[in-house]
Amino acid sequence: MAKILAFAGSNSSQSINYKLVKHTVEDIEGHDVQLLNLANFPFPMYSEDFEKENGYSNSMIELKDDISAADGLIISVNEHNGNPSAYFKNLLDWLSRLERNFMQDKPVFLMSTASGKRGGMGAIAVIQSLLPRFGAEVVSTFTLPLFKENLGDGKKILDSDLAAKHQEALESFLGKL
Repeated sequence: MAKILAFAGSNSSQSINYKLVKHTVEDIEGHDVQLLNLANFPFPMYSEDFEKENGYSNSMIELKDDISAADGLIISVNEHNGNPSAYFKNLLDWLSRLERNFMQDKPVFLMSTASGKRGGMGAIAVIQSLLPRFGAEVVSTFTLPLFKENLGDGKKILDSDLAAKHQEALESFLGKL
């Protein structure tokens, strides 16, 4: 049984990416899944001055430790103007200051959803190229366009082709654990 850490790279209390992560992990059996809602993890904007004066928050250290203890990660990144949110980039900046390779040898299932037709493809592209710098192996990716139409109720992905792609990407990730 593998330990999976799952979260969305969003600090919104209404995050549709968190809803996608929650939907994804509900069907995982035979593994220990820890689901985090990062809306409960406020972090200041990274700066060297702040780091020198204040160090690292306990919640940042705990998150790094949770990542280290996991056998794999499921992450869904939100998109702002075609890029990952400043919150998620800030989170990566803080974690990499604690330990450069904080995702060392971690298989990652990387997802994104948005209310538009691209489903967060811009954010996925940026983060997919960035995570290996921290030691991660992005095993599979999935984008869900038109969130309200495709998963608005949170129960299932309504488009059968998208549902099959999501399941295939999840199975590929689970096969690497």
